[in-house]
Amino acid sequence: MPKRIGRRDKVAVRQGEMTETSGSDWQTDELPRFFLEGVRGAIPGVALQFAVIGKIVDRWSRSPRRILDLGCGNGILGQFLLARFPSARGLFLDFSDAMLAAAREQVGSFGRAVVVRADFGSPRWLEAAAPHAPFDLVVSGFAIHHQPDERKRELYSEIFGLLEPGGIFLNLEHVASATEAGEELFDEFFVDHLHEYHVRADPRVDRDAVADKYYRRSDKKENILAGVVDQCAWLREIGFADVDCFFKLFELAIFGGRKGPPCAR
Repeated sequence: MPKRIGRRDKVAVRQGEMTETSGSDWQTDELPRFFLEGVRGAIPGVALQFAVIGKIVDRWSRSPRRILDLGCGNGILGQFLLARFPSARGLFLDFSDAMLAAAREQVGSFGRAVVVRADFGSPRWLEAAAPHAPFDLVVSGFAIHHQPDERKRELYSEIFGLLEPGGIFLNLEHVASATEAGEELFDEFFVDHLHEYHVRADPRVDRDAVADKYYRRSDKKENILAGVVDQCAWLREIGFADVDCFFKLFELAIFGGRKGPPCAR
């Protein structure tokens, strides 16, 4: 078994619009390649995650007009949202040119998308987002967990400021396990899915080789995971209403809330 990284060792498409990145240590050329070539396609429960997001938006918004996708990755969540809400326009942000190129392939055909390079490690990302605000829906997919807790809280406040009254924020995120045992179970579960994903393309792929790459990838030791309960509490403190964790599978969670009064029961 490859050696694991210790738990607390983890401390119309328009081009040319971008903000400078802050040069975060985890933002390496390897990360987008690893994400795009294997990780995103192997994430367990993607169809259910998207179904949950769609259900929440249907219940609270019906037909969002302006969507912001933070950390759009390969664009599959954005594609889902633009297809589901045909009157919506989307702004798609990520730090990596490789990820933005992949997102353009997914959302470019809709003619309702703007793809921009931005780094969420500092408030400068607002320079890219603010001209398109306010938003009815802000979603983030596996983009925030690398940030320190203080920055997460600041980022959630910045998102709150970009939302319309009644607007929705949903974070599909990698969160901290409550125990070391829970983290170990999640890692093994995820490696199983990674292996199954790669075996479909090449039956000769060895599980130990997949596990070794997963445990030793450059960004894993940079993960700064926070518990979903703590993060929901931060959202409530900021002023979000109806805050909840709507989905959780080991360390994969969807949580968020609305800018506005609690939903009538």
